[in-house]
This record gives sequence, C-alpha cells and structure tokens, in this order.
Amino acid sequence: MKKFFYLSALALGLMFTATACSDDDTTDVDAKNLDYTPENASSWGNYMRVVAQLLVNDATALYDDWAVKYNEGDSYANFFKNQDALTSVEQLIDGCVDIANEVGTAKIGDPYDLFIHNNEEKALYAVESWYSWHSREDYRNNIYSIRNAYYGTRTGAISESSLSKAVAAVNASLDTEVKKAIDDAAAAIWAIPSPFRNNINSEEAVSAMEACATLEEVLKGSLKSCIESIDKTVLSKVVANYVDVVVLPTYADLKAGNQALFNAVETFRTSPSNANFKACATAWLTAREPWETSEAFLFGPVADKGLDPNMDSWPLDQDGIVQILTSGNYSDLNWDGDYDEEDDKIAGAQALRGYHTLEYLIFKDGEARTVQ
Repeated sequence: MKKFFYLSALALGLMFTATACSDDDTTDVDAKNLDYTPENASSWGNYMRVVAQLLVNDATALYDDWAVKYNEGDSYANFFKNQDALTSVEQLIDGCVDIANEVGTAKIGDPYDLFIHNNEEKALYAVESWYSWHSREDYRNNIYSIRNAYYGTRTGAISESSLSKAVAAVNASLDTEVKKAIDDAAAAIWAIPSPFRNNINSEEAVSAMEACATLEEVLKGSLKSCIESIDKTVLSKVVANYVDVVVLPTYADLKAGNQALFNAVETFRTSPSNANFKACATAWLTAREPWETSEAFLFGPVADKGLDPNMDSWPLDQDGIVQILTSGNYSDLNWDGDYDEEDDKIAGAQALRGYHTLEYLIFKDGEARTVQ
C-alpha cells in the first residue's frame, strides 16, 4: 500500500519560505496560498511538464510489467494467471481488504481523528485530493475498484466468470452480503456533503467509516473463508477474467489518460491561458479515475517498484515544491536502485511528484487555477 506521509501533513498550514536561485524569483512564499504569476510562470509550467512526464513513464512501466514482461521473465499477467489459483484469488481479496481499510481508517479516518482532537487545520491538510475538491470521487472509485475485482467487470455488471458468481454458487447469501457491503460503502461515501474538506467531522463521514469497516470485515472474514471451498478450476477462470477484463484494461486506460494529461500540460506550458489551465484540470480528473479504480490491486509491480507512491504519495511536501519551483532541480524528483519504502530519500522524492503535486499546480479551491 502507499505510504501516507502524515508527518509532513502535520507540518503544513504554516508559512513556508524559499530562497530563489532561478530567474523566477519567489521569496517569502506562503506555500498554501501560492498563485501562478508572470514571475513564476516559466518554472511553474516546466515543473508541471516534468511531473506529467514522470506519470507517463510510471503508467507505461506498470502496464508493460503486467502486459509484456516483468523484470526479465514473462508478463506479470501470465505469472498471476499461472500460479496457484487459490493464491491469486487470496491476493485479489487481500487487495480489496487493504483499500477498504485505507479508505475508512486513513483517507477519511485520519482527517476525522485530527479534527475531533482540535487539530482542524492539520485535518484539512490530511485530506487527500482537497486541492481539486475531488476527495469523495476518489474514495468512491476506490470502493468501485473492489466492486470491479469482485464483479469481474468495470461497468457494474457481473461477469459469469467473476468471483461473485463463484461465491454465489456455493453461498448465495454471502454473495448478497458482499454486494450489499460494497454498495453501502460507496453510497455512504457519496452521502458525505461536498467537499469533504469542509465536512470532515460530519455524521455522514462517520457513517462512511463504519460502512468501510463493515466491508473490510466481510471481505477478510466470510469471503476469505468461502473461497477455500470453491473448485480451483472455477477459481482459475475467475483469475483469468479478472486479469483480462479488469486489471489490464484499467492499466491501459491509466497509460492513455496520463499521456493525454501530459499533452494538456505541454499545451499549457507552451501557451498559458485560462482555457488551457481548465483543459489540464479536466485531463487530470480523467487520468485520475483509472488510478483510483486500480487501488484494489496494489500488488505486484506497482508495489515492488514503488510505482504507487511515485504516482500517488500524499500528503505533499509543499515546502519542497516551492524549492523546486525556485531552483529548477528536477533531479530531486528521481531516485535510483531497488525500491525500499523505508528509505527517506526515496520517500522525499516521491512527495515532490505524482498526481497530487500536479493537482497542487493545476487546482486551487476546487477550480482550475487562472493566469494572472
């Protein structure tokens, strides 16, 4: 799972200062209120381009690992299909359990806990995707990633080769329970008044946390036990369908969406305008959806190679972003060697890139930024 850098979040809300060492002079910068201006326009556009290109690189690498070749062997898709079917389905379920827990306890729960303990500003900065006011959409799409994994489609329909059908054949009441838990969690998240950043301690947020906890318990308890009674020939079909109909198309859309996002960013960089800022915002939202609906399968290459935090670390190091804007040291966004989630240097680089850095540069208060 991604590493959430909440220590960074707790430091936000303060005035950050940065010493300029480029042509775009931005000294004594209030990072949380930073605007795009003629003085920082060049560095702003360049930073957007670098981050967008890294997103393209990561999404391409992730798709290629699954569809073409993983490390020096076969594709991860073929590896996943050919290993013991029960093991693969257990991974499928574990991925669903992890994201159900993360949405309830971290994405909604951590801001809530900070808020009720009178850390209101810190709670705000712990809310993921609050620059775009897109938190509820992200969280619901995370639940849809569970639905897609269980239903074996990306449309809400139920495939004949799905885990849902396999479970229903041996325990129809459990299948109904799982589907209800998925639906209830998605509905509870959507019932939180928008934007979530303004409703952190709402009754609806509490209900959403409870619904996610219920979903997690059903998945890791009854469902995990049930699959042991399902014939492995059936499970093999479930795994093949899951990979071909859910995972690979989701990562293909992620790759295409990130390329479209890069194209929009490059157009803005070369021709800054309010219309092109809005086009970047639209492209960001479109590229974001396949990522959020992939979070039930954050295993394999995406975890082993650090591609999840590369693309989706949260919270941001806003102070570090200002330093990059003023210095142009884009090499600070890169890291080398094998991925180690405990490596602070890698974590520091990841906190300066990805969707949320680009979100910070594109959005302000839920709207596309403007050219002044």
